[in-house]
Amino acid sequence: MTPEAVRAALRERREIALVDVRDEDPYAQAHPLFAVQLAPDRLDADAPWRLPRRDVPVVVYDDGEGRAEAAARRLQELGWTAVYRLAGDLAGWRDSGGEVFRDVNVPSKAFGELVEHEAGTPSLPADEVKALLDARADVVVLDARRWDEYQTMNIPGSTSVPGAELVLRVRELAPDPRTRVIVNCAGRTRSLIGAQSLVNAGIPNPVAALRNGTIGWTLAGHALERGQARRHPEAVDAAGRAQARDSARRLAERAGAVRLDAAGLADWLRDANQPGGRTVYCWDVRTPAEYAAGHLAGFGHAPGGQLVQETDVYAAVRGARVVLSDIGGPQDEADAIGIRSAMTAHWLAQMGWQVAWLERVAPDAAVATGPWQPSPLQPPVTERLPLPAANRYRRPYEGTDNPQAAMQAYLDWEFGLVAQLARDGTHGFRVLRPA
Repeated sequence: MTPEAVRAALRERREIALVDVRDEDPYAQAHPLFAVQLAPDRLDADAPWRLPRRDVPVVVYDDGEGRAEAAARRLQELGWTAVYRLAGDLAGWRDSGGEVFRDVNVPSKAFGELVEHEAGTPSLPADEVKALLDARADVVVLDARRWDEYQTMNIPGSTSVPGAELVLRVRELAPDPRTRVIVNCAGRTRSLIGAQSLVNAGIPNPVAALRNGTIGWTLAGHALERGQARRHPEAVDAAGRAQARDSARRLAERAGAVRLDAAGLADWLRDANQPGGRTVYCWDVRTPAEYAAGHLAGFGHAPGGQLVQETDVYAAVRGARVVLSDIGGPQDEADAIGIRSAMTAHWLAQMGWQVAWLERVAPDAAVATGPWQPSPLQPPVTERLPLPAANRYRRPYEGTDNPQAAMQAYLDWEFGLVAQLARDGTHGFRVLRPA
C-alpha cells in the first residue's frame, strides 16, 4: 500500500492500522503520527487485542531492518486477511512527503498542545506556583498521572488524582470555589488535558495547569518529593456526583459522543461480528481497585486519563469505535455512572474517534471480578512485559535522574507539535471550546 493511500484512509476515517515493527527506541526517533509500535516478539500476544478484527487493513513497515516482511507473514499465519507492506517502508513515507514525529504516544501529546493553542488552557509557571505554596495560599495541586508515577516523584504537597478522576473528585478536594486548583503531570499533556477538563466542566474555582509539569519544576531549580501517598478521597457526596455527572454528559454530547444502553452496545458488537463491520474497543475507565473489585465482562482496563494519554496503545486501529464504561455492577450509585466514561468520551470524540459511553445496564448484567473475563471480540489484555533496556525508549520526563538538556529539548519538541499537525494533515482533531 502506498503512503498516499494510507494518508487518504486516515483523512477519510476509514479503518486502518499502521504498524511499526521496530523496537520502541528506534520507533520513538521517527514514525508517522498514527503509527503504532508492535515489535515482532509481541505479535502473538498483543495483536489479538490491539487489532481485534482479523479483516482490518494492517499496513506493516520498518526502516530497512528486514523485519516487516516476516512480521506481515506472521500476522497472516495468525489469521489477519488484509495485511500490507508499506511501499518503501519509512523512507517511502518520508520521500512521499509524509510527516514524521518523535517520541511515543504522539497523537495524544500533539492533541494536548492543540487544546492549549485553541482553547487557551490557563497555566502558571513553576516559580509562581512555588511562591503560592510557600505563602500557604488557598491552593491545591492535583497530580493527574498514574499512582505509581506520583509515588516516584511529585510536586511538594500535591495529591494524586489521575486524570479521569478530576471532575468527579475535585469538589471534595477544593469545596471552596475560591480555592485555586493547579493540575500537574510530568510534562505537559496530562496537565493541559486535566486543567481543561475542569474548565470545560465549569467548576467555579480558578484553574491552571502547572506549566511544563515536573520538568518545568525541576528546570526552575525546585525540589520534588518522593514516595508520597496522598491520594484523592474515595467517597464523593451525592451533590458532587450529580454536578459532575451533568457536566460530563453535557460535554460528551457536545463533543459528538453518544450514550449506549445494553441494547445499543449489543448492536455495536453485533456489527463488529459481521463481515465488513467496525472494530469495537471496550474499556473500563475507573481506578485499578474499582476495576479489580468488579467490572462488566468483556471490558478491559484503561484508566480514563491514561486512555486519553495513550490512544495509540489502547486503540491501534484508527477509525475504530470505542465504548467506555464506569459501571462496576448493580450496586453502583446511579448518579456515579457516566461521569468518568463521559468525560473520557468527550476527549476521544475531539480526537476523531467514534466513541460511546455506557449509560446503564440491566440489574442482572454479567459482572466479572478479578482478572478480565474476555469476550469473543477481544482476547484478554496481556500484562505489558518490561522491555530490554537496549530496546526501550527512555522518556525524558520519567524517573528522577534525567539530564536537564534532555528535559528542555523535550519541551522544545512539544512546543512544535501544533505546526507538525498542520503539516501532516491527517489528524482530524477538533477542540471543543468551553460553553
